[in-house]
Amino acid sequence: MTIAERKKQENISEYIIHMYQTEDLVRAFEFDLNQITEYVIKHIPGDENEKKQLILWYAEVITQMSEEHIKKEGHLKSTQEIVTRLLNLKNVLITTDQEFIAVWKAAKKAVESNRDKTGANEIQVCLNGIYGLLLLRLNGKPVSDEILKQADQFGNVLSYLSYKYKQQKFTTPN
Repeated sequence: MTIAERKKQENISEYIIHMYQTEDLVRAFEFDLNQITEYVIKHIPGDENEKKQLILWYAEVITQMSEEHIKKEGHLKSTQEIVTRLLNLKNVLITTDQEFIAVWKAAKKAVESNRDKTGANEIQVCLNGIYGLLLLRLNGKPVSDEILKQADQFGNVLSYLSYKYKQQKFTTPN
């Protein structure tokens, strides 16, 4: 089982962010599976079978990105469908779940402020905020207290939704 598959089962928001990272990594290596194998996969701990599975997984991601014409920007349709499911779940919980309502109220101002700037839906705003923080840290950039506060609020929303998503997945018949 790849890291992505494990994240998809355990925490759907982490999976989405992992997929965004994967897309950026594929773009950084210009869709060259040999370079990804040499500079990424070879350095990941695991046996040969796990590495072969990872190579196949990256090959599939590369194919999907090419077929969906997102070589320069954008996200995989399958990943964005999950974002839409999380948005739909948020819309249900905001009317039925008192705990979520409290989490949402704490984050609402930051979400709406960022939504107004970007035009993205509320869940995409939260994901972009967390992913943006990750990129800032990876690049050694300074992170303001305001960004940290917003990321914490976004993370709370995503954590709650991920928990409910997983709960729903295991209680809903296939």
